[in-house]
Amino acid sequence: MHINNNLSKKIISWYDNNKRTLPWRAKFNSTKKLYYRLLSEFMLQQTQVKTVVPYFRRFTKEIKTLKKLSTTSERKVLKLWEGLGYYRRAKNLIRTSKIIEKYKKSKLPKTLIEIKKLPGIGDYTGNILLALVYNQPRLGLDGNVKRVLSRILNRHEKKLNYQAIIEKNKKKLFCHNRNSDFAEAMMEFGALICRPKDPYCSICPINKNCKFYKSGKSLKLTNSIKTNKKSYNIFCYLNKKKQIGLKKNKSLGFLKEYNLPIVKEKESKENFKNWNFLCNYKNNISNKKLDIDLYYKFSKKIPKDLNWYSIYNKKEFIPTFTKKIFKQVENLY
Repeated sequence: MHINNNLSKKIISWYDNNKRTLPWRAKFNSTKKLYYRLLSEFMLQQTQVKTVVPYFRRFTKEIKTLKKLSTTSERKVLKLWEGLGYYRRAKNLIRTSKIIEKYKKSKLPKTLIEIKKLPGIGDYTGNILLALVYNQPRLGLDGNVKRVLSRILNRHEKKLNYQAIIEKNKKKLFCHNRNSDFAEAMMEFGALICRPKDPYCSICPINKNCKFYKSGKSLKLTNSIKTNKKSYNIFCYLNKKKQIGLKKNKSLGFLKEYNLPIVKEKESKENFKNWNFLCNYKNNISNKKLDIDLYYKFSKKIPKDLNWYSIYNKKEFIPTFTKKIFKQVENLY
């Protein structure tokens, strides 16, 4: 499957005139370039750009270098990450920063095999970092890039071998000294022009080379993600001092760190005696649709694995989900 020779030139030209101003794209020295790119790519995993920008700015204002990150406590990093979700990313970022600083002489590995040995880095993140940091001829195959390529060829996304297409057209795609810009331009182009719904085909600079546009037919390119519905009962211990009993919880993917103590799937048989119903709470996290019934009781004593925390506590790292529960509990006082 061949791609037109002018594709990369046209997309880079569009990128130069239309790219968004993003804090990790600023002009900076090589040391800060690695830090900014590494941090932004970890933050952007499963998170939209508009959500990441304020977190990135706050994070880099507090932790200014990769070396500083490697010596920062996990607790502080998680506090800065608070509300961004997917906290394993933050922990992997810390581990990766320590390895780069201690064993890699503050440099990113230059091969995909070696970079994938770092915590939290797979094929996509590895490829895009090698492109952005070292100007290597690579593409980060995220949803945006796959969509652009599949539409150019007018083929269903699932039927394409993207790596094979890139290898076959490597000289056409990367015959310039702006491989880094091209890798980023492809993602930007997919996000702003070749959108999942209602793409701007009429003003697209490559529509003459796009088989999807020429066909005049609509093509289903992205499979809808199935929503995983989960129902839970959550039980909270409270006291008269406006405190709630919390513990470290690693058993459920959406509840980690300091969190609510007792979580039961609604299908389980639970003794509700002495527990009071507070509210029903619905929340969507990634592809999970949560239906939660919240129960509480006032108690002077709590199980040994719990600790009392003020519902107004701002020092500890408390996930956004738990903070929303705090808001409901406040109404009891």
